[in-house]
Amino acid sequence: MKKFAATNIRGKPLQVCGTSPMTGFFRDGCCNTGHEDAGMHTVCARVTAEFLEFSKNRGNDLTRAFPGAAFPGLQPGDRWCLCAARWLEAYKAGVAPPVDLDATHEETLAVIERSVLEEHAISE
Repeated sequence: MKKFAATNIRGKPLQVCGTSPMTGFFRDGCCNTGHEDAGMHTVCARVTAEFLEFSKNRGNDLTRAFPGAAFPGLQPGDRWCLCAARWLEAYKAGVAPPVDLDATHEETLAVIERSVLEEHAISE
């Protein structure tokens, strides 16, 4: 599997999103993407209880563990590479979780406007 260039939405090197639990389509801790990543898991977010409930109601229960896939399930506060389309859907529903712009892949900009992501930037 080949990854695209690891650049964030600011045009700088993509930073690590999260390693506990290990995130990313390639399970490398980064929101890297490539042709195999049909879901475009490029948005680095700090998930919230509201977002997790929203995702569950849309058929993707991210709180449920999948031991066979080494996925422990997410809890509010965990950092995770979300599908750009799901994050945008959550944004339109008013429950988008905060985003780490330095760890969000530039390919996200094909789906979500930079200004929208900046409005939801994690301030740490």
